[in-house]
Amino acid sequence: MRASTTLATLSFIAAISASTLRPTAILRASDGPAVRPPARLSETGLYADIGAGRIDPANRPYSPQYPLWSDGARKSRWVYLPPGSTIDARDTDAWVFPAGTKFWKEFSFGGRKVETRLLWKVGDETWVFATYVWNEAQTEADLAPGTGLSRHVEIAPGKRHSIPGVSDCRACHDSRRTEVLGFTALQLSTDRDPGAPHAEPLSRDMVTLRTLVEEGRLSPARRDLVERPPRIPADEPRTRSVLGYLAANCGSCHSTASPLAPLGLHLQHVSGTTDARSTAALRTTVDVESRYVIPGSAPQTTRRLAPGAPELSALLHRMRSRRPASQMPPLGTVLPDEEAIALLARWIAEDLPRLSAGSASGTPPLAADAADRPLPRGTARIARGRASR
Repeated sequence: MRASTTLATLSFIAAISASTLRPTAILRASDGPAVRPPARLSETGLYADIGAGRIDPANRPYSPQYPLWSDGARKSRWVYLPPGSTIDARDTDAWVFPAGTKFWKEFSFGGRKVETRLLWKVGDETWVFATYVWNEAQTEADLAPGTGLSRHVEIAPGKRHSIPGVSDCRACHDSRRTEVLGFTALQLSTDRDPGAPHAEPLSRDMVTLRTLVEEGRLSPARRDLVERPPRIPADEPRTRSVLGYLAANCGSCHSTASPLAPLGLHLQHVSGTTDARSTAALRTTVDVESRYVIPGSAPQTTRRLAPGAPELSALLHRMRSRRPASQMPPLGTVLPDEEAIALLARWIAEDLPRLSAGSASGTPPLAADAADRPLPRGTARIARGRASR
């Protein structure tokens, strides 16, 4: 089992990153020489004074409304946009950032900074990924090896946090095109979801969608995003929170444009959807038979989401699991997200039966748009043990 799981892991990463994967954090821009990330965090431009913990004011803090689960880490995030530059926002769901853009994300456990990740756009289509590991004195962070650092620090009894390698970063950020998962129209919307798991408070200096529009940072201006702020299309609060959580934590891999698209499991948020029942997230999960069979369940009873039956819902089961062959997400976490699991279990048991049934006005029940059809050759091997089905 361990050998097959390892093979599946390597296949998954290869599938996600095949077109851009490099063995180290050194990349070659198409229009110039090799680009190397700085050796120290203090040289990346994040800090005005790293010893004093003072951030350069050119770097703006932000907070996504649906944070990615990272084993309870406290995270801080900053963005740098070159002066006078704009984000191409013609596609609401696929912003294009100007060359020179930088994003940083800092992870702290137990009140101590452990790592800071850098995503730096150095050319029209070239990004540099790097991770910096903080020293014991908390005065500097050094560039981690391109392969990462396994089991770097203990975060819970018997559980240790690993520093990601470049291939790990690309597995999430390069599923179809380089994506900044937490800096999108939905994530920065001023119509924030109060029920979002692990929601973070907004401070007055944080960048929001309104900030970008008012400062002329989007091209075209997109005043419509301020007048009608993006949100998950759901009338029920729990449905909104569940779909937002799944979009943020699962949608980068499980989307119509990723290498895992043939699985027919599509959890990414798509702007313009008007109600929850029409979302791909529900139409490709609710009452769809799962190839992954929950251990101990009767044959052909496991569903991706089983209305009224959390115990038969593969998606929930795999969120709970931290076995390498079955856990979801497959990377970046060693602890289950208990808050999200509890939310999803209540929603499946109490809200999903009503949501999935036909309405009194004649709306048909949710159909299995993505019934388990035969997959193209190789897809099952790529996804086995790694993709939530």
